[in-house]
Amino acid sequence: MTFAGFREIYLEMMSYLMIPADIHQFLYKPWTLFTYFFLHEAPFHLLFNMLFLYWFGNIIMEFKGPGKVITLYILGGVAGGLFYLLLYNTLPYFAGDVAGSKMLGASAGVYAIVVGAAALVPNYRVNLLFFGSVAIKYIAAVYVVFSLANSTGGNAGGNIAHLAGAAIGFLYMSNINRHNIDFGNWFSGIGRKFSNLFKRPSKIKVTHKAEYKTNYRYNAKASGNIEVDQAVIDSILDKISESGYESLTKEEKEKLFNASKK
Repeated sequence: MTFAGFREIYLEMMSYLMIPADIHQFLYKPWTLFTYFFLHEAPFHLLFNMLFLYWFGNIIMEFKGPGKVITLYILGGVAGGLFYLLLYNTLPYFAGDVAGSKMLGASAGVYAIVVGAAALVPNYRVNLLFFGSVAIKYIAAVYVVFSLANSTGGNAGGNIAHLAGAAIGFLYMSNINRHNIDFGNWFSGIGRKFSNLFKRPSKIKVTHKAEYKTNYRYNAKASGNIEVDQAVIDSILDKISESGYESLTKEEKEKLFNASKK
C-alpha cells in the first residue's frame, strides 16, 4: 500500500478495524473487539502465530473436534480485547498511552489454543529441534512466562491480551475435562446453525419403517440390524465434527456403524 501511494487510505482503514485502548473511542467502534484479532501486519509474527495455531489446533481437533478450536480462538480473542481495555483504562501506568494506543493481531486467540491444548493433554509430547521430545505443558508455560515478563514493555497491550487468552484457554479446557462444562457452547451453537445453511446432505442414506415417540427413533429388525432415522445420523455426524469421534456414546457408534453398511 505504501509503494502504491495508498498509505493514508490503508491507515484509515486499519483505524476502523484495530481495537483502540481508549474506552470512549471503542464505544464508537465496538466491532473492533472482533476484527482486531483477524488482522496482522508483521509477516514473521503472522507466520509464527499460524504455525502455533496449526500445531496446537490439530491437537485439540484430534481429541475434541474442530468446533472447539474455532470457539476457543474467538473466546481467547474477545477475552484479550476486553482485558486490554480494562487495564489501559484503570491502571495509572497506562494513563499516558491510552489515547493513542491501538491493538491488532491473532496472538490472544492463539495463546488460548496453545494453553487450552496443554490443559487438555498436558503430557502430550512433540519433537522440538535441539530439545527432542517435550511435553506441551512446558511449551505453554514458557509461552505464558514470556508474555508476563514483557507485559510492561513496548508491546504491553499485546502481552496483556496474550495473558487473558491463555487464562481463557486454561479455564475452558479445564472445565470440559474436569466438569464436562462447555461455557463456549452458546457460540458453538451459533456456528452450527450458520454452517447448516451451507451444509450438503450427508452421503449416508438411511430409511426407516416405523416411527416411535422417542428422541432417537429407530426400529430393530429380527436380524438385529438397526434402521436409523436420517436426522439421527445427521446429528451424530454433527457431533463428530464438533467434538470428535471419541465423544460419541456406544449407542451412537453402533447406529453410525449400522447405517454405514446400508
